[in-house]
Parts: sequence; structure tokens; C-alpha cells
Amino acid sequence: MNNIEIIKSLDNKKVKKYTKLLQKKYREEEKKFIVVGDHLVSEAYKTNNLLEVIKTEDNNICFDVPTTYVTYDIIKKISGMSNPQSIIGICRMITPSNIGEKVLMLDDIQDPGNLGTIIRSAVAFNIDTIVVSEHTVDLYNDKVVRASEGMLFNINIVKKNLISYIEELRTNNYKIFGTNVNGGKLVDNLELPNKYVIIIGNEGSGVKEEILSKCDEYFYVPMSSKCESLNVGVATSIILYELDKNN
Repeated sequence: MNNIEIIKSLDNKKVKKYTKLLQKKYREEEKKFIVVGDHLVSEAYKTNNLLEVIKTEDNNICFDVPTTYVTYDIIKKISGMSNPQSIIGICRMITPSNIGEKVLMLDDIQDPGNLGTIIRSAVAFNIDTIVVSEHTVDLYNDKVVRASEGMLFNINIVKKNLISYIEELRTNNYKIFGTNVNGGKLVDNLELPNKYVIIIGNEGSGVKEEILSKCDEYFYVPMSSKCESLNVGVATSIILYELDKNN
């Protein structure tokens, strides 16, 4: 292991620097974010996104990156958690890559748990790229990262203006599908082309009308009349499972 350093003071400059990564503004400036716990640090390392490790001396997991040993109080300060695991990873923000053929588009998802769940399901059911709107909850929010179980390291994710990006995708022969119970097909009746976009809407208001108007086709998830609606993370997982199963 290389570049080993031991820090015990909460007022250490390095501790203060990494504690700032709890703030969205600072994450965006540094193009870095933190993950907490053995599993998330391992996922970051496996995908070559792990820059540095900060851990307590009793944590025996080692990674071939610069490592700093600290007290558990410092782990709590940097993570912002009252009872974190004993290791933190400093990670680079994900670099966008080829968009692929199967695209999931998210229109202003607000709950970090929902976004994390959707990311996890998108990986499980073979989506190539997730496109998040400009007002979707921050991808690097710690609750998003944890809810994704590290799967955000395993999928291409980009932030775009959805309306203009839909037009760009359409010119590249993507077919656009939107969720809409009025006039839509059952999800398991959809016939998907090679290149397609699935649009999922906000928790409260669904997909915006101006975005729905740009869809080529609509679909919905059938359910009991006793239930008015599903949580968006659950609904998206069902949709992605059905599409992956049938195609």
C-alpha cells in the first residue's frame, strides 16, 4: 500500500477539505464525491473510480490507492453520519460514455431513495444510459449513492435538458415512449425497436405535458383498482423488468 498517512485531529486541513464534499457546490467544483462502507468503496475501486481511501486502523480491507488512517470521529465528520462504517472512499465523478441503444429518461425525480433504486434496477435490467433532467435530485447525494448500492458506477448517467435532448435522440432514430395511463398500451404489449427511450416522471406530477407531447407512444403498468398509484422507484423497476423480459 502506498502514500500512508495518519491523521488524528478533527481540525486537520485534509479533514476539513473532504468534509466539504458533503456540499453539492464543492462536489461539483472538485468533481469528486465520497462513498461510505466496504461495499461502495469496492464498487468504486472495481470500476476505476476510486481516488483515495480514508479509514480507521482496524479496517483490514486494502486498495491500491493513496490511503489515510484516521480516527472514527473523523470518519463520522467526513461522512456526516452518526454511525458510519469505518472506511470512506474519495471518488471521481462519473465520466459520460457512449449512450447505447436502451435509454431511461427521468423527468425531475426528487427523492434520493427513488433515484438510487431506479439506478440499481436500470443496471439489473440492462439499460445502457440514464438521462436525468436538470432538476432531478443530485446524483451524488449520499442517499442516492447508498440506495443505488454502488450501481451508479456501473451505468452511464448524463444530465440534459430533456426537451432538446429528445429531439437530438429522435434524429438518431430513437423511438420515444412515455408513461401515461390515458391512451397508453400495457407495458408488456410494447414492441420495442433496437433504439428506444423510456421516460419516467416526477413522483407527484408525472411526466410534464410538454415532454409527453414529444413521445411516439404511451404505456402504463396495470394494477388493482384498490391501489391508486405505485412508488416511482417500484413502478420503474416493474417497467424495466417487463421490457427486459420481453425483449
